[in-house]
Order: sequence, then C-alpha cells, then structure tokens
Amino acid sequence: MRHLAITAAVLALVAGTAAGGGLDLSGFVAGETRWFPEEPAYPDQFDGLQSSLVLQPEFRYRTSNRRHTFRLTPFLRLDDRDDERTHFDLREAYWLAVAGDVEVLVGVNTVFWGVTESRHLIDVVNQVDYVEDVDGEDKLGQPMIRLSWQRDWGRLEAFALVGFREMTLPGPDGRLRLPLPITDDADFPDGRSDLDAALRWSHYLGDFDLGLHFFHGMGREPGFRPVIGTDGLPALQPFYNRINQLGMDGQWTRDAWLWKLEWLVREGDGDTFAAAVMGFEYTLYQLGGGNADLGLLGEFLYDGRDDTASATFFDRDVFAGARLALNDVHDTTVLAGAVVDARDGSTVARLEFERRLSNRFKLEIEGRFFLGVADDNAVAFLRQDSFLNLRLAYGL
Repeated sequence: MRHLAITAAVLALVAGTAAGGGLDLSGFVAGETRWFPEEPAYPDQFDGLQSSLVLQPEFRYRTSNRRHTFRLTPFLRLDDRDDERTHFDLREAYWLAVAGDVEVLVGVNTVFWGVTESRHLIDVVNQVDYVEDVDGEDKLGQPMIRLSWQRDWGRLEAFALVGFREMTLPGPDGRLRLPLPITDDADFPDGRSDLDAALRWSHYLGDFDLGLHFFHGMGREPGFRPVIGTDGLPALQPFYNRINQLGMDGQWTRDAWLWKLEWLVREGDGDTFAAAVMGFEYTLYQLGGGNADLGLLGEFLYDGRDDTASATFFDRDVFAGARLALNDVHDTTVLAGAVVDARDGSTVARLEFERRLSNRFKLEIEGRFFLGVADDNAVAFLRQDSFLNLRLAYGL
C-alpha cells in the first residue's frame, strides 16, 4: 500500500506538471505462461504451468528547456501459483535536473553497470528481483541521490543510496526456490546500513570504453544459513554483509570484434576475494548477402570466493553463445547460449526469442535449462526447474 500511495502521488505531480507541456507514455502490459516440464523437487511446489499478468507503464515529462525530467515506471506482476511472485515495485520515480555539465537525480532509479553477457559481475547498485528470473537482469528500484559531472576527462558519478532492499525470493510453493523455506527475518552481522555510497568514473579513449567504481555498503548478494523456523521445521535465514567493492569494466571495439572485461575485488563478504569475466563478441554482418547479422559470443568466468562468502553460481565456468538479428521489419532476434562448469560439466543453457507481431504486439519466448547438473554444484537445487516462458506484450 505504501508503494501504491507513492505511485499515486508521483502520478499526480507528473500529471500536474504536464498540464503545461507534453507527457510521454510508453511501457507495456503482458500476459505470460511458464511451463515446467519436470516434476518439482520439493514438497508444496506446484507442477506444470504458471501464468501471470505484468503491467509496466513508463511516464516521462521533460520541460521545454530540457533542464528537468520527471520519470515514473511502476511495475506490477500478478501470479496465479506463487504468492511471493505477485508483487509491486517502483523501478523508476525520479526528478532529473541538468545544469551545464552537472546533473542531479533524486528519487528511485535503476542503474546497470557492466559489458559482459553471461554474468553482471560488477552491477551492485540495485538489488536483484529474483522472483522475476534467475539471470539477474531484473532489478528492484533503488532510492538514491545521484550527482553526475561530465568533463573532457570523463564522467564522474557519485551515488547516495538510501534504504537497503532485500532480494525477492520465491515462496514455498514456487519454482526456482531454494531447498528449504526462507525466514522473514534477515540477519545483518555487521549491522544494517540504510545509507550506502558509490563512486564511478567512465570515459572512452579511442576504441576503448572504460569504467571504474568503488562501492561501500550492504552487499546485494545474500548468504543463507540453516536455522529452525517459527514452525519448528528446518529453514534458511538470509544474511547480508557490509562490503567494500572496487571494480572495473572495459570494452575494446576493433572492426567486427568486441573484447570485454569486468573484474572486482570485494572485502567484507567472507574473506577478501577477486572475480572476473572476460570474453569477446565477433559479428558476421549480412550473412549470405542478406540483412541478418550473427554475433558469436565467448566468455570465461572466474570467482575466487571461498565458503566464508555468499554462494555463487559462477566460479570457474565457460560461456558460449550466439545472437542472430534478422534486421527485418519485425525486429526478429534470437539469443542462445550456455554456461558450462569447467570442473564438473554442469550446464545452464538459455534461449531468448523476440519478434514484433504488429506495431503494438510483441512475442517473446525464453527458456532456461539445467542440464547434467552435478549433485554438489551450486545450481543443483534448480536442476528440475528448467522452463519455457511465453510472453505476449502490448506496447502502450
């Protein structure tokens, strides 16, 4: 209810401001169905199909002098099988002011850092909306104040992140859940912080795009410890550590090649460790003399954390994939790839298909497949949760 009240207030503000200008509306409403072909691994989990309705309108108003922008992006999902997946969030609700080389943003925003395909390693500002998908691409909106300064030597951004948000997780009857129920009382061993800070510098130097960042605050990746729940049964309690993170992302463009790198050093999440993702994308343009482009993807993933840190799906893995863009009037694209554990061969494969059916309607098909997963692999609890997701979206 609190989020709904905030949305109504911001809508009233934007609508009032828009009376003297133009208000842009975009976004989508969509119906989704997920199919899980395998029987569930844990008691109480549903079997078969999971359907839901998604609403994400996007409102934007910019003043005539282009110095002020108001943006509002609420998100709502209604799910028929998992109560925890039915949720509301403000992805964006901010005011952006521009004065020369300086920008000030106040409100709720979603920030994406990084360049690699298989893992968003350094993306630490927003919390993951895990009930949406397991790939980490869906984020919860983060209240913040952001100051940006653009100069010849690059762009400098300072973030004050207000209010820590815990990761959303499926309920006991949901799929893609952990092996045991999750308690509602997360633990903060170093004390909870509701004011985090981040600093980022980014710039381009010829064919190089570079970014450096430092983050101090609550880590977005929870660990889980076994406890006895309020019902007297085994459960898992999430806990969040306070961390310092230094990282870099870079991309080198050379003809048809894109060479990519993300790395970080993190302190506070167990013993200090380093992690990196590095790889390439090579594009074959106008295949067979036609309009289609094919991008070939390859990446190596390394994570040096030990058992004292929060768990990760990626430690020593290899990713290979391909992205096909037909460049037709329907904007048809296909992405297929797989992350393979270099030690035991456990494989997480993905398939993504998009095609516009008309000016308003769009068809999307996504698949996540857990193949040959070893018993002691970090994704073993998901190995019976391969799924296909069908979405029909109507553009607003």
